[in-house]
Amino acid sequence: MTILYETKDRIATITLNRPEVANAQNAELLDELDAAWTRAADDDDVKVIVMRAEGKHFSAGHDLKGSSPSPEKITLESIYSAENRRYLEYCLHWRNVPKPSIAAVQGRCISGGLMLCWPCDLIVAAEDALFSDPVAIMGIGGVEYHGHTWELGARKAKEILFTGRPLTADEAERVGMVNKVVPREELDAEARALAEQIAAMPSFGLRQAKRAVNQTLDVQGFHAAIQSIFDVHQTGHGNALSVTGYPILAKLDEMKKKLR
Repeated sequence: MTILYETKDRIATITLNRPEVANAQNAELLDELDAAWTRAADDDDVKVIVMRAEGKHFSAGHDLKGSSPSPEKITLESIYSAENRRYLEYCLHWRNVPKPSIAAVQGRCISGGLMLCWPCDLIVAAEDALFSDPVAIMGIGGVEYHGHTWELGARKAKEILFTGRPLTADEAERVGMVNKVVPREELDAEARALAEQIAAMPSFGLRQAKRAVNQTLDVQGFHAAIQSIFDVHQTGHGNALSVTGYPILAKLDEMKKKLR
């Protein structure tokens, strides 16, 4: 299975389980992941959700090679439809699950990997964690769930997108994207301890606190911005489709191989 799921002491733990490919996300993984989030959301005995990953890296992002049609069969309509469901809708679903969630991140968290941890309410990062979205090199202005400005602030978001360089765990903590940085060997224990602390709080109070913060962001324009920038993202695919062979896929695969 690409996703592992367990519950204990009112905490649901969802684990990415493709360490052999740095937890790159194929369609199967994303569908199983969304099902796990739904399972945790519907379970009245679950108060907190922890998402973690097996292996050296949290996630190398989208794994399009195995599930994508051949380049000559790709259309902008097919890309838009698939990404709207598995990227935009899934991320918004996870973000809006009315239970506190914690992401435990180690190693590389690249592009689509950000779309797994950003929807979580809290992020605990290992000291070796590196967060990046270098897709400008492929002619795209950032991943589909474009939380960069909200997570990093406008100027830091532009720096990371313009240069493609990774943001260290300490930098991410300083700008408020990460709540806590811990040694790699303590990551799971720290995430668990935080989840246990939160699980001791009243469920309704947790739900209302999360709703208050998320709704404040939505009033400030978060939801509308995420929706509109998804369409901006699709112009990158449109541009790539105008180039013979759809080179985005080759560049993406080349980036992933360096982590294996």
